[in-house]
Formats: sequence, structure tokens, C-alpha cells
Amino acid sequence: MSSFWSFYIAALVVLNIAGCVWLLWYTAHRRANKVNQAETTGHVWDGNLTELNKPLPRWWINMFYLTIFFTIAYLVIYPGFGAFSGTKGWSSIAQLQDEEAKMQAIWNERYARFEGQPIDALAKDPEAVQVGQNIFANNCAACHGSLAQGANGYPNLTDNDWLWGGTPDRMLETILNGRIGAMPAWGPALAEGNQLPAVVSYVQSLSGGEKSELSARGETTFKTLCIACHGVDGTGNTMLGAPNLTDHIWLHGSDTATITRIIGEGKTNQMPAHGPLLGETRARLAGAYVWSLRQEP
Repeated sequence: MSSFWSFYIAALVVLNIAGCVWLLWYTAHRRANKVNQAETTGHVWDGNLTELNKPLPRWWINMFYLTIFFTIAYLVIYPGFGAFSGTKGWSSIAQLQDEEAKMQAIWNERYARFEGQPIDALAKDPEAVQVGQNIFANNCAACHGSLAQGANGYPNLTDNDWLWGGTPDRMLETILNGRIGAMPAWGPALAEGNQLPAVVSYVQSLSGGEKSELSARGETTFKTLCIACHGVDGTGNTMLGAPNLTDHIWLHGSDTATITRIIGEGKTNQMPAHGPLLGETRARLAGAYVWSLRQEP
């Protein structure tokens, strides 16, 4: 806090306390024996109902004085008087940090027995899975859903389709470091000869769509431009995060318009790195929960 604001706040505090003291003194010195019992404030209701102008009772005034003394004592002990931190040295930030440290110590003790264990081993431990479910709910469910079944653009974690590989080590790597998937825009390259619809038709045929003369024409283009990432047979490449186009699973949708837009305009997706947020042990526990949801092939 700057010197100006410290002085400004301190001045306001002093003026308010002084104003309260003066108001009490002014009211208290008009004792009952010095005031005409018939004196009124001049307010009249319903023709004959008046408000008498009598001083406050002594006990009430004393309570106000005690409140002022309490205020002064509080400002001496605790922060509140400008930049003065109080004689106790307490602050809300310090209290928060202390409480966080205590909570972290409790969690560290709880996580200690899970540290370094493989994800697939943790997935067999009911307590580890329960802890992992809580971690998932707090950090992952916003994108992947409370049941981990994903949404349009967010992978379903309960199936066996893994863009970057579904082994425990690859899963941990994904959680800790995140992933960035980039599908380049092929619209300009496919504009000549109107090749885009043909490629779309061929891609759909790889996953059970109807094969036609159009898809056959698209196969030639696909095997010229797309196999570097998706492979000759369209089964993808987990090292690049290139999806398998033959398994009937579509992250962004399987309709013609969506596939046309993605091939033509490209697509970028990002899984944020959770290593700095969770740490390795908590990441392993979240991975164990996801691993426990896997469907057996």
C-alpha cells in the first residue's frame, strides 16, 4: 500500500472514531434531569402522536463507548489502520498460506503410498481409483465430462481409441505434458480439380461408408497427401496424434459437412499440460481412474 493511501485510510478511521465519540458526548451531556419532559422533536402523527426528545439511557451510551474501545484495541492488534500491520503480525494471506501448508501436508501423507506406482497397478487399488476419480472430477470433467465419455472435440476416455497411444506411460505423458494436435488445411492443395469431395468420400468409406467412383478417385489423392500422418491404410499414427480413420470413432463428427470443413480448413486441438497443476503422483492417480474405465477389447 502506498503512503498516500495508508494516510488516507488512517485519516478516515480517526475521523470516524472521533465523530462517534463527539456524537455520544453531545447526546450524553443532555441528561434526563436537564431536559423538559414535555420537549418533543416536533414530529406529530395522527394529530396527537408525538416523539419525545429524551436522551439515550446511560447503559446504552456506555455500550457505544465499549464498542469504540473495542475498535481501537482491534486496530492496535490487527491490521486495518492504514499500512500498520498490527502488534500481533496477523494477516489473512499468512493464515491462508499456513492452512494450505497444513492441508498439503495431509495430502502428501495420503499420496505417499501411491508415489511412483504404475498406472495399471494403481487401477487395481480401489482407494487409488477413488482418489483418482476425485482428482478427475475437479480437474478433467469440465472437458471430458463427469463420466469421462467426452463430447464433440473432447475424446471419450472409456473406449479403446487413443490418439496418442493408450499405454500407461503414454497416458501419463499426455496428462503431465499435454498434447497439441494440428491437422493442416488442405483446401488450397485440393482446390484444383475439385478433389476435396472425393477425399471426403474416401475417408468416409474407410469407416464403413459407401464406396463409389468418387471415393475411388479420392483414394489416389489420399495416398498422395495424407498417408504421412494417417498411414496407407488410414489407421493413423499415435506418435503424431493422427486419428485412426477406420474405427468408426469421430472426435469432431462424421457428417460430410464436418469432414469437409476439417480437411479443407484444418483443425487444432490442445490438451493442456496438467503437470504443474497436479504433480506426478496425482497425475498417476487420475490416469489410474481413467485406466479403470477402459473397455476390454
